[in-house]
Amino acid sequence: MASLDRVASPGRMGPELVWYASYGSNMRMTRLAYYLAGGSVPGSDHRHPGCRDPRPPRLAVPIMLPGAMYFATESLLWSGGVAFYDPTVEGQVAGRAYLLTAGQFADVAAQEMHRAPQTDLDLAAVLRDGRAQVGPGRYETLVLVGHRADVPILTFTAPWRRADVPPTKPSAGYLSMLAVGLREAHDWSSARIAAYLASCSGAAGHWTPEEIERLLAVDDADADADALSAT
Repeated sequence: MASLDRVASPGRMGPELVWYASYGSNMRMTRLAYYLAGGSVPGSDHRHPGCRDPRPPRLAVPIMLPGAMYFATESLLWSGGVAFYDPTVEGQVAGRAYLLTAGQFADVAAQEMHRAPQTDLDLAAVLRDGRAQVGPGRYETLVLVGHRADVPILTFTAPWRRADVPPTKPSAGYLSMLAVGLREAHDWSSARIAAYLASCSGAAGHWTPEEIERLLAVDDADADADALSAT
């Protein structure tokens, strides 16, 4: 498990490499691959342009971030609330950290806001202050959550806090994507994954752990069927 050192490094334009800490759908490696190499996720009409540097991550490690994950706003793709990160709330957020170039991180962030990946981010402010808003969008606030081997661990979230917006129920498809990502990253049991997701604001009171476990069971059955058809 990646440990976090919350002491920020001195301000500068930015390092060559960063850890991108994903806590949402990009925890699933095949999902992140579309942001890096481009293409359309199966079942979606949206085409990701991909990064200027399409290479896969150099490393991927499980990580726990200080704070809370919650579901809010409305996603046209997922038809429900999507995941955001609030580092000011007590708790821990399960995620997956990918070692990327700073340019790849900038391009992934741009695609989250449906913009062309063509401009590097000036990371000096977030490295100095721990937080920097680079635009008005819901994934345009950068957060420094620590360092691993002297490489900064960065993520992006909304400019608001969890208490500032009403919670929104996430869809079954979105929860399934997060659940698979959590299993890939942390190798958690279905029961632990379900309990974690059901406890997050937006899912709490709308999804029970038992219901989320059933989503995982369906995914497992589909995966077994695909494996059998390929033999």
